Amino acid sequence: MRSSISHKIKHRNKSNDVFITPPELAIKCIKRHSIVEGELWLDSCKNSGSFYNNFPLSVKKDYCEILEGIDFLKYDKKVAVISQNPPYSLLKKWFPKCCEITTREFGLLIGINNLTAKRIEDCNKKGFYLKSYVMFKVFKWYGMSCYVIFSNEIYKNVIDIDRKVYR
Repeated sequence: MRSSISHKIKHRNKSNDVFITPPELAIKCIKRHSIVEGELWLDSCKNSGSFYNNFPLSVKKDYCEILEGIDFLKYDKKVAVISQNPPYSLLKKWFPKCCEITTREFGLLIGINNLTAKRIEDCNKKGFYLKSYVMFKVFKWYGMSCYVIFSNEIYKNVIDIDRKVYR
């Protein structure tokens, strides 16, 4: 059963990037960030506001939402924290954009298979290191999801990467 679902997802003609995060899960993700009063936080894919509406009251907040014509990939302000559930079909562009505009840390709710060694290494090259990794299961979402936080306040990933191919 699982392989037929994977096959359908992998070979679909149109990506389906709209997955609304349950507000309770967004709150759990947000609480994993360190909070500095007055900083600017960004939800780069607001949609129903699961993240945006639950940002701490002590921070300034902004959002992007492509359905409202506000494209994150064109956003040009610097922000302290990004916390979001990004569109999976755009992760190749999303990680670099987060590194470009974040001044402290960013958190992404993604499928566990989307956190690759290459993406971690690319973030490391830009001065961001994996600070936190937690796994979740969301009803009707495919497989396990994880919320990862990359920070420029630490200098070592919480996991090690061994890129050697063993035979």
